[in-house]
Amino acid sequence: MDIAEVVKQTSIPASRLRYYEELGLINSHSRKGLRRQYAPEVLETIGFIILAQSAGFSLADIKNLLVPATQGKQQLKRDMLANKAVEIDRQIRQLQAIAKSLRHAAVCPASSHFECPSFLKLMRNAMKLGKGAR
Repeated sequence: MDIAEVVKQTSIPASRLRYYEELGLINSHSRKGLRRQYAPEVLETIGFIILAQSAGFSLADIKNLLVPATQGKQQLKRDMLANKAVEIDRQIRQLQAIAKSLRHAAVCPASSHFECPSFLKLMRNAMKLGKGAR
């Protein structure tokens, strides 16, 4: 499958595919004229790259996640996936606390939100959860 077909099927620009190849995330197996040729399995790898990026993995992390293919199928480092799932669960808890604070602030009867004990408690909790946040 040539690079134009991969672009068509994935909506990933050719420049990004070449960048992924430069990083070692995908490999072309040959060229036909000036066009790179890929095995059909590259679509699975690209799908995983997109999924992993949406989960917060960097491209360097993704490269570490991908175990060289044996017998044609790409493998993933399961421990890294499990660790990211734990991190995502933590982020979900943080976002739920923030959403709770915002919902309360939207309907708080206090004359000032900063005089409301419930809202102040929610802010303190958010600060505890936010330690180490970027």
